[in-house]
Amino acid sequence: MKENPKHIRISEYNYPLPDERIAKFPLPVRDQSKLLIYRHGEVSEDVFTSLPEYLPAGSLMIFNNTKVIQARLHFRKETGALIEVFCLEPIQPNDYVLNFQQTEHAAWLCMVGNLKKWKDGPLCREMTVKGFPITLTATRGECRGTSHWIDFRWDNPEVTFADILEVFGELPIPPYLNRDTEESDKETYQTVYSKIKGSVAAPTAGLHFTPRVLDALTEKGIDLEELTLHVGAGTFKPVKSEEIEGHEMHTEYISVSRSIIKKLIDHDACATAVGTTSVRTLESLYHIGVTLANNPEATEEQLHVKQWQPYETECDVRPVVALQKILGYLDRHGMEALHTSTQIIIAPGYDYKIVKAMVTNFHQPQSTLLLLVSAFVKGNWHTIYDYALGHDFRFLSYGDSSLLIP
Repeated sequence: MKENPKHIRISEYNYPLPDERIAKFPLPVRDQSKLLIYRHGEVSEDVFTSLPEYLPAGSLMIFNNTKVIQARLHFRKETGALIEVFCLEPIQPNDYVLNFQQTEHAAWLCMVGNLKKWKDGPLCREMTVKGFPITLTATRGECRGTSHWIDFRWDNPEVTFADILEVFGELPIPPYLNRDTEESDKETYQTVYSKIKGSVAAPTAGLHFTPRVLDALTEKGIDLEELTLHVGAGTFKPVKSEEIEGHEMHTEYISVSRSIIKKLIDHDACATAVGTTSVRTLESLYHIGVTLANNPEATEEQLHVKQWQPYETECDVRPVVALQKILGYLDRHGMEALHTSTQIIIAPGYDYKIVKAMVTNFHQPQSTLLLLVSAFVKGNWHTIYDYALGHDFRFLSYGDSSLLIP
């Protein structure tokens, strides 16, 4: 049984991050960001457009094609109080696509800003969507942890919930940018390949890619594939406990097509992941395959990857075999894609199974994302971050990028 990381002290993953090093806005041209290259313990730097030069021809690169939704809705009470309702995940129906297609009612799990001013009764807002005047109401239901069940209703069957968010919602940029969302963020805080609506935060490693970089990767013979993980607000949730055992990872929803599973098998279960969201999805696939190897009749609920599962079950199944088990599961159920969820925490002590290289930005001190990076580079994250701090790299969502090859 491998070492369990529950007793890792998060204070050991701190570093000084002055506010001026946090990129408040992206560069005018996405792919002109700096690229830190960490290869087998050695650090160097280049510009992002050079990324294809560092990857082997014939390798497989996996992107997360999730699209950030305009998840913040603002209501003003008759008293003048402003209430923010921040949609986190769909409850009724709980499928993203179906929820966005609703035409009269949709329920979401939401964070509520200025909650103390919302005593009772529904919130209302008049608006015009697609030329139709409508009234949107939000009614507060049960409390679930730090979030609330919110029922949204509107009075026009021509208007979908997706339409309402598109017109009435605000893009939720990260809280540490300490600024209001601007019109430009609607474009710059989406990857150029974003397609599937559902995230409340961008998979930011992908923000550096442009059509010319994608074309250069393809010309080099690198196989490009996409999966979907909808990024939740929990990605910004600070680790408040001294040891990470006390930190509950948020659930994230993933969708992976059978064609990607087959492609991964063809590449001997080896991939370069773009972003920590792709990393969490790919590594979760391995543990889903292990579940199916141990229980071929597992239900969809049983495929959910629990936070500590990788450390508590024997993982002697080869990665290719684990992926074949998922393919078999999809075949038995006549499914074209695997839809499930993960709470995986990747921390030092974790043994990576599928991800062999990763493209990622520079993460917040004392974050679970820094733990994930540390596990990947065998604890050598200080070397990378000291270099980035000493060589004028820009940090966090709109900051510069790195390519990590342990």
